[in-house]
Amino acid sequence: MTPLLTVSRLHTFYGNIEALKGVDMEVHQGEIVSLIGSNGAGKSTLLMSICGNPQARYGHIHFRGEEITRLPSYQIVRRGIAQSPEGRRIFPRMTVLENLQMGAVTADPAHFEQDLERIFTLFPRLAERRNQRGGTLSGGEQQMLAIGRALMSRPTLLLLDEPSLGLAPLVVKQIFKVIEEINREQGMTIFLVEQNAYHALRLAHRAYVMVSGRIIMTGPGRELLANPEIRKAYLEAS
Repeated sequence: MTPLLTVSRLHTFYGNIEALKGVDMEVHQGEIVSLIGSNGAGKSTLLMSICGNPQARYGHIHFRGEEITRLPSYQIVRRGIAQSPEGRRIFPRMTVLENLQMGAVTADPAHFEQDLERIFTLFPRLAERRNQRGGTLSGGEQQMLAIGRALMSRPTLLLLDEPSLGLAPLVVKQIFKVIEEINREQGMTIFLVEQNAYHALRLAHRAYVMVSGRIIMTGPGRELLANPEIRKAYLEAS
C-alpha cells in the first residue's frame, strides 16, 4: 500500500544551520504516527517543512503520491493537510466562531454547519464560548480551538504540534482522548509531534524518535514505550 505521506532524505536549513539531516518517514492512511524527541531535536521543523514553511533544501515530500516539496503552503492546505501549530496561534481578537470560520476557508461551504456541530460535539466548551474572543480563553480551550480550526478544513492528514504543551494534566487527558476519538471514529490520519512521550507512544500505531535532526529509531508505539532506552531517555524524568 502506498503511504499517504512520504518524507525522503529531507534536509531543512535555517540560514546555514541544518535542522533536519536526511529525515525518512512515512504515514499510512488511518494511522496515528507520533514523533518524539527532546526540545530542539527538529520535530516542529519537520511539521513545518511538510507544510512548506520553511521549504526543505534537499529531499522530497510526497502526499497522496504527489510531490509537494516545493509547493507554497496554501496549495498544500488545499490538498488536504491541516496543522494545529505549536503555541496554538489562534486569532486572539476573533471569536471562537470566527476562528472556526477561518479554518473552513478551504472547505466546501455546504458542509460548514455540519462540521461546526461536529467540532462543538468534540469540544462542548467551545460551543459555550462560541461568541467569546479567542484571546480570553484558557490555555486548554485555546488548544481545543486550534485543533477544531484545523479540523474545519476537512483534512485528510492532521498535523498536531505539541498539543499538550503547557496544559494541566486533566486537560492533557481530555485532548488526547479527543485525538484518539477522531482517529477511531472518523478515520482521521494523524501525525503527532509531542514531548510527552508517554501519551504520544501510548496513542500511536507507529512512532519515530528524533535526535539532533535525525530519526534514530522507529517501531510500534507500545513497543517503543516498553523500550528501556526510550524509558530512560524520555520517561523516567516525567
